[in-house]
Amino acid sequence: MKFQKRLLRAEPNFQILTKLWQVNWLYVLLICALAVIGYGALYSAGGGTSRPFAGPQSIRFCFGLVMMLGIALMSPAILVRMAWPLYIFSLILLVAVLRMGHVGKGAERWLMLGGMQVQPSELAKIALVLMLAAWFHKISYRSMGNPLMLVPPALMVLLPVALVLKEPNLGTAVIIGTVGASMFFGAGMRLWQIALLVLPMPFLAKIAYAHLHDYQKARVTTFLHPESDPLGAGYNIIQSKIALGSGGMWGQGYLRGTQGQLNFLPEKQTDFIFTMIAEEWGYVGGITVIGMLLLLVFGGMLIAMRSRNQFGRLLGLGISMNFFLYCAVNLSMVMGAIPVGGVPLPLISYGGSAMLMVMFGFGLLMSAWVHRNSTFGETTPGEKD
Repeated sequence: MKFQKRLLRAEPNFQILTKLWQVNWLYVLLICALAVIGYGALYSAGGGTSRPFAGPQSIRFCFGLVMMLGIALMSPAILVRMAWPLYIFSLILLVAVLRMGHVGKGAERWLMLGGMQVQPSELAKIALVLMLAAWFHKISYRSMGNPLMLVPPALMVLLPVALVLKEPNLGTAVIIGTVGASMFFGAGMRLWQIALLVLPMPFLAKIAYAHLHDYQKARVTTFLHPESDPLGAGYNIIQSKIALGSGGMWGQGYLRGTQGQLNFLPEKQTDFIFTMIAEEWGYVGGITVIGMLLLLVFGGMLIAMRSRNQFGRLLGLGISMNFFLYCAVNLSMVMGAIPVGGVPLPLISYGGSAMLMVMFGFGLLMSAWVHRNSTFGETTPGEKD
């Protein structure tokens, strides 16, 4: 009897160890490898010292890693209960940033909380994914055919998009809207419904362009003709292309990149960190980093497909799509394929809010993997119509 009581008291510890064992440690190792690459790049961006970029970033990553593993142990039921409070909290922060936000580079995007500068839009992206996954897992596939059922989740997407556009932060607003749209598709949105949304896009894009701020229009003009203002608006992208090209096949060598070390490359610790990597490690180093980032995206999609419950599938899809768009926008931006938009490269660029929220997202992804065999919240085709 005493042994049985002891076993019951120890059971929660065994459950925690079991869940930790079920974490996809190969995926975690890949995350850590990219963080190490980021540390090396930031060390170089700091001129060969851990201050002011690499040291603080490594501390944030370690904290984020512990947070990720803690979230991975949470059951889907707990995460669903967290969805509404976290989503509302993110909206409150987005409203607060418009009223008392810190202005940087022409936009109000940051709040000072407890002596730390945070970017609420980063939290809004993850909160939206969690909220939509919690909403859609309760709805049957047949109910998705009813347009009225899509109105509440559509408002959930439009609210943060509108608030982020107000900052203004066009790049992040587009990412939030695209992540939301991908989750609608993953939840079973019909093709005719998608067509109704896509058809007016060219007209809406024209209207949106007319309402852009002057500096945003200048980014588009610079993207099309960067040589028109080589020392002004076109300076960033021209220097980025020079650095990318100067790296060649094998690079100029660690801590030897001319554009980065001589400070010709702007924002080298944040937006243009990949350019530093490509300059110092060349084409081979750049392709290696891109390959590792793609492995994280494909691994996240695999986690989504392996999940037996709708909540886990949508959570995996949303987090993977958010990470992919982060990477795609940043890499396209530094290569001159799209206008510069101020989106960092996850796990590698310097930034507290971005790092912690990326790790928070990976924690949700790991939770979906650990609980992939759960049938939590599943409905039959005829239920909840």
